[in-house]
Amino acid sequence: MSTSAPRTATVTDRLVEANRAYAARFTDPGMGARPVLRVAVVACMDARLDLHAALGLELGDCHTIRNAGGVVTDDTIRSLTISQRALGTRSVALIHHTGCGLQTLTEDFRHELELEVGQRPGWAVEAFRDVDQDVRQSMQRVRTSPFLPHTDDVRGFVFDVATGLLREIDPNS
Repeated sequence: MSTSAPRTATVTDRLVEANRAYAARFTDPGMGARPVLRVAVVACMDARLDLHAALGLELGDCHTIRNAGGVVTDDTIRSLTISQRALGTRSVALIHHTGCGLQTLTEDFRHELELEVGQRPGWAVEAFRDVDQDVRQSMQRVRTSPFLPHTDDVRGFVFDVATGLLREIDPNS
């Protein structure tokens, strides 16, 4: 006989319960994995960005690749390569945003982790001070990747978290 106290519900329990309600009314949309609009959106994981609403997207319209800062890392290139070569995307939209947490970090974050856990992470923080410049760098990384055959339509933006507006970044300024 177990004498342990009942487990307290977690946020994940709430998500699982919400999924049960979702699944009860779910109908298979009958679509494949290829995005209808043939676009991949790379954006920050910030919870304030509701990309589908902000960009007028529906389920199945795009591939969405999110990470801290929305920076183009090796793993982002990996996802974009699969998106383009196996699933037909042709356009890439890169979206950073105002007030990004990566603007408050430095690579010292990795060193602090090493001191805390005894091992340095194998990844870079990719912190930045100038959001516009980091969008330009991300555009350049996509445009020069030898793995991406479709680099003609690569555009970068900064999403303003206070107004909801996108501001396009000129890659040449």
